[in-house]
Amino acid sequence: MNKLMNNRVILACLHKSNKQLSRNLQYGLSAIGNRDVVGPGHNNSISYIDRTDFPMPAVRFRPNTPDVLALREKEKGDWKKLTIDEKKALYRASFCSTFAEIDAPTGEWKLILGYSLALGALSIWYFMFYKQFVYPPLPESFDEEHQLAQLDRILKVEMNPITGLPAKYKNN
Repeated sequence: MNKLMNNRVILACLHKSNKQLSRNLQYGLSAIGNRDVVGPGHNNSISYIDRTDFPMPAVRFRPNTPDVLALREKEKGDWKKLTIDEKKALYRASFCSTFAEIDAPTGEWKLILGYSLALGALSIWYFMFYKQFVYPPLPESFDEEHQLAQLDRILKVEMNPITGLPAKYKNN
């Protein structure tokens, strides 16, 4: 009986003409088991996802058990008669996490930082290995002494002299 009502709610929310959507609907109903469908979910999907931007999942989090069904009957009455523990049990039957639990930090940044540092260290070792054993040594012209000698020769030979108006001004 409950499955029949779930089917009617879902079919009222979704378009009947789309064959792909109806295939997803058939799979979705068999995948949710004994859980209530309470409305259309995010993008009309029949799934449970904890999201802060769309806090209304399509199905309840936990399946229907005799305890939960008894609490649901009791909740139809006066809520002041429910204890705090019963209210929490009802909430946990419908939702997995509170907003505070969803937004809580997971510590995943430590793993990302660790992998990034390990990759950086590995690439430094890779560079050092190649510099030591693979690349030939730098030519003599890269020494500071040879570069100064080359600059002195360029000035003496007047290589690529500046001509025109800027040549009349010297910046010493």
